[in-house]
Amino acid sequence: MRAHVLCQTLTATYGCRYCVPLSLTSTSLRSAPTLNFSLFAAFRMESGTGSTGNKAMVENLKRFGVISSKRVAQVMEALDRGLFVPVGSSAYTDTPIPIGYNATISAPHMHATCLQLLEDKLQPGMRALDVGSGTGYLAGCFALMVGLEGRVVGVDHIPQLVDMSIKNIEKSVVDSFFKKGSISLHVGDGRKGWEEFAPYDAIHVGAAASEIPQPLLDQLKPGGRMVIPVGTYLQELKVIDKSEDGSIKVHTKTSVKYVPLTSRDEQLGGF
Repeated sequence: MRAHVLCQTLTATYGCRYCVPLSLTSTSLRSAPTLNFSLFAAFRMESGTGSTGNKAMVENLKRFGVISSKRVAQVMEALDRGLFVPVGSSAYTDTPIPIGYNATISAPHMHATCLQLLEDKLQPGMRALDVGSGTGYLAGCFALMVGLEGRVVGVDHIPQLVDMSIKNIEKSVVDSFFKKGSISLHVGDGRKGWEEFAPYDAIHVGAAASEIPQPLLDQLKPGGRMVIPVGTYLQELKVIDKSEDGSIKVHTKTSVKYVPLTSRDEQLGGF
């Protein structure tokens, strides 16, 4: 099986930040009937510790064709994923990890996919919005890409996760970005974006919307790009480009499985 087919299969199986990983059953494989279990097993990273495990994770993503961008590889190597997962978790294994509050941090291959889709809009000095910022990992990657002269905004409606993400950022290589104000993390309803620092060159959304929220389209800069999963039971990762005249073009990257982009109360449920 070619590497890009494998990547699409894993994406369909594991979803993204607010995701519920599907078991490898006949039901979950209907969208990926050609899954090669030997290759799938080989792709799953072995857990490691410190920067050695993080580097091995990135090397595996490169080896299987998930990462083709040198810049994305450098950023993911620089920001240790182990600092952004709960203690005792297998930080460098290619799987989502529960982070509490009915949320997860995405599998590394999904982070790499989104970073590459947004790479052109994450140049030095640009602005990025991360909706559903969770533990702060992807916002940290964005900060390394846009630099101290850029601006990254993370929004999550769970206050405890925002507190956690700030602590994670403060112990990472992007601490100086946070201290300078180049990256900020906020409690809020991500469906409404974060108007204070709009417009954004890049917007990433980590949960599935039944339809694309208009406030996010409004806050996307002409010439900018948004990556967002759209759908209910059947979901697709959409890439949305806004032209300089404000018109919108949408194309589908792959099938995915996320939990809904919803309110704080609905997400928490009986938590």
